[in-house]
Amino acid sequence: MKGFVRRIRQRLGVRMRSALAASAVVAVASVLTGVTFVIAARWILTNNVDQSTGDRATQVAEALDDPSRASLRAVMTPSARDRTVVQIVDPAGRVVVASAAVAGARPISALRPPAGDTRREQRRLEVAHNEYFRITALGVDTAAGPRTVLVAQSIDEIDDGTEAAVGALAIGLPLLTVIVGLATFLFVGRTLRPVDAMRRQADTITGRSLHTRLPVPPTADEVAALATTMNTMLDRIEAATAAQHRFVADASHELRSPLATIHAGLDLLAAADLPPSAGAHVTRMHRESERMARLIADLLLLARVDEKGLQLRREDVDLDDLVYAERERLAAQRPDLRVTVGVVPVRVSGDAHHLQRVLRNLLDNAAAHTKGNVEMTVRAFDGTAEIAVADDGPGIPEAERERIFDRFVRLDDDRSRSSGGTGLGLAIAHDIVTAHGGTLTAEAAPSGGALMRIHLPG
Repeated sequence: MKGFVRRIRQRLGVRMRSALAASAVVAVASVLTGVTFVIAARWILTNNVDQSTGDRATQVAEALDDPSRASLRAVMTPSARDRTVVQIVDPAGRVVVASAAVAGARPISALRPPAGDTRREQRRLEVAHNEYFRITALGVDTAAGPRTVLVAQSIDEIDDGTEAAVGALAIGLPLLTVIVGLATFLFVGRTLRPVDAMRRQADTITGRSLHTRLPVPPTADEVAALATTMNTMLDRIEAATAAQHRFVADASHELRSPLATIHAGLDLLAAADLPPSAGAHVTRMHRESERMARLIADLLLLARVDEKGLQLRREDVDLDDLVYAERERLAAQRPDLRVTVGVVPVRVSGDAHHLQRVLRNLLDNAAAHTKGNVEMTVRAFDGTAEIAVADDGPGIPEAERERIFDRFVRLDDDRSRSSGGTGLGLAIAHDIVTAHGGTLTAEAAPSGGALMRIHLPG
């Protein structure tokens, strides 16, 4: 259930969620306010009616002691707009005096309060237009004996007003909810417009464009503060990245000279007449110095790529020539390997030096993990050049076939540092192929090993 709600929230977006939330709040608040208003208005109007009937009952009770009955007739006769009826009832329930509207009718209420007491009820009176009335019963002691003054006033207008108010609320509240929802949707969208501009700009920022900054809206609000904070963070990241690149480049340059000296000294030692044990140590040190030289060269290349991007010299390149050259190099270095080549002449536009470096890295990677067989193929189809390098080694797990192109990534023990790799060869190859507008992917070879497949625009 939580996952379903989370997916719905993601699909709706901030604008729609805000609009729905505002509409829901307005709808609930409006309903509560409307119900409270109707109940309060009806209660106030009903109290006014009770006050009016109570005053009329008091007037009638005072007029009962008038011998001429003139004042009684005055209070018994309603005005043109007064929908009130009056009865005076004796203890036996007989109507002594009644207003014209209920003349000859039975008592309008069974209430018989004691003298000086007042009671009220609400009921429908058939004798008076079959309407609902609020009835006030007042007990009175007169010279003729105890009497009950019954005064009833119609509340039909209150009911009509209540129905009209409920109808108006039934129409107005949904309309108000829709208007608030639409207004919230539009206003939130307008508010989020700078955020969307910041998002689009942030999508364009990469490690090579850290100088780009997010647009800061002119409004001095939270969105502008967020943009300023993000730009400040980008300043820190750019400064740290630039310092890192400078360190890598400077350190690599500084290491070249002493490494060249060490390499020359090892060459002199290898040429000298040394005991077998010392010669083995010199050979191992020579191999390690070559590995360090490759690492320094790779770090320099990556530093240049991160700082300025890969600079390519476009020219026509025969891929078959590069493949044959790299096969000869590998055969000279590793005569124990069986390297097979299936090549057709294919020409692409690119940087021959960098493309040869790609092939060298892929071949070295295959040679480091193969059991003895490496296969290279070159072909062209649909305007695309394809190069495939396969080995019969342990292969690459499917879950790791994207990660191996990251820098300094090594997998299990079969593809570990013991093979002499630095973890940069495949990353460099991937960057070079991408700079040429191509793709480099890892697959499973038919022999069970790893298959590196390159696609380049023809």
